[in-house]
Amino acid sequence: MRYTQARWEDNDGDVREPLLIEKDRTQVTYDASPLPDDLTRESLVLPDLSEPELARHYTRLSQMTYGIDTGPYPLGSCTMKYNPKFTELLVQVDDCLVHPNRPDQTVQGTLEIMHQLQDYLGRIGGMDSVTLQPPAGASGEFAGILIAKAYHEHRGETRSEIVVPDTAHGTNFASAALAGYDVVELPSGEDGRVNLDALETAVSDETAALMLTNPNTLGLFEQDIEKIADIVHNVDGLLYYDGANLNALLGRARPGDMGFDIMHYNVHKTFATPHGGGGPGAGPVGVKDNLSNFLPTPHIRMENGQYERYEPTHSVGKIHEFAGNWLVLLKAYSYIVRLGDNGLTDASTKAVLNANYLASQLNIDIPYSPFYHEFVASAGTKDAADVAKRMLDYGVHPPTTKWPEIVPEALMTEPTEIETKASLDQLALAFNTVCAESAETIKDAPSVTAVRKIDQASAARSPRLTWQMLE
Repeated sequence: MRYTQARWEDNDGDVREPLLIEKDRTQVTYDASPLPDDLTRESLVLPDLSEPELARHYTRLSQMTYGIDTGPYPLGSCTMKYNPKFTELLVQVDDCLVHPNRPDQTVQGTLEIMHQLQDYLGRIGGMDSVTLQPPAGASGEFAGILIAKAYHEHRGETRSEIVVPDTAHGTNFASAALAGYDVVELPSGEDGRVNLDALETAVSDETAALMLTNPNTLGLFEQDIEKIADIVHNVDGLLYYDGANLNALLGRARPGDMGFDIMHYNVHKTFATPHGGGGPGAGPVGVKDNLSNFLPTPHIRMENGQYERYEPTHSVGKIHEFAGNWLVLLKAYSYIVRLGDNGLTDASTKAVLNANYLASQLNIDIPYSPFYHEFVASAGTKDAADVAKRMLDYGVHPPTTKWPEIVPEALMTEPTEIETKASLDQLALAFNTVCAESAETIKDAPSVTAVRKIDQASAARSPRLTWQMLE
């Protein structure tokens, strides 16, 4: 299948959809304003367009943008799920739009749903208590490490180190450092998993926690997870679960049963709420009983027949305003309720099946297996970034490239449970066709997209962060 992205050209032949301000420049004048003079302006240039003009403008922009509603999106580690539209409709219901400062007794329905979501997430992850407050996965990581830090300090310990595997998500390193810890990088074994001897050497009385993803970034299950937990717990450290790959385990295994003490949930990856993209997100954190009193405030509980927000005894304080991003949490709640136990288990089944079926159709090297919901292939002698850009010409979004670095020219691929066999076959055809092409053929790709290959180094070093129309 070939793909041709919408290309809207201006009168000079440049491929772009003009900005609204370029379509119309109307001078708006203000006669009076109740605001102070230094906060107001006498006039403002705004576009004055009809509704059809606006509709066509935004439709054209959508046609020039690839997304999960357009086609396969196997961006490894990111878990780019289709977001069901019923959740978007649900959060637009007037009764959902409650002000977060209303007294508890006036929002019992809202608090009941939050309390149920805490319970659902706890049962899914094998955790005893869950906070809904963090507004993103990275924020959840940071909150989890702050909880670990508060726990150790409450015990009279000042620990200085967090152990992080070399294949971990970059946010693990950042969260640990932001919390004031030194990061001890843990090398992987030859099988791509945690090297137990290296872990024994890395941990000490200074170890506050080990941050671990299971399955890991290569899609491999840490088969020695109970031994790993014992090694960390033997120095009174805590085991932290990065929930990025929980999608592979839903209904089948629980981090809490593996020995994890703290975990965060990525609701956009696991429960099909939209990725943040600069907007609101959610990254709930679950803990075992001995850490419950350190959760952020407010937490939600049932007391005397009423739901209420309260502050845990040794709370780390506020991570985010109010009780979290309510509407994002409501989407996650509705997704869990609609799928139920059987549906969540079915999701993990198909996530693993899809990844393994896709891999079986590829004519390229996949160094590490057996894997679960994702795998990391190698582009071999070709540049993985060139392979990825060329795949855009075949109507699919490319995988994550160049990471984890343990695989040369990595192509990290995760189709998720949403794709059909037909779309997986389309992905396989794109992979195999591009990888069979010469390096010379693919170096200038993509060729049919609205935006062609750019100088990424210059774009990163000298970004244009504002727009000014050329007169």
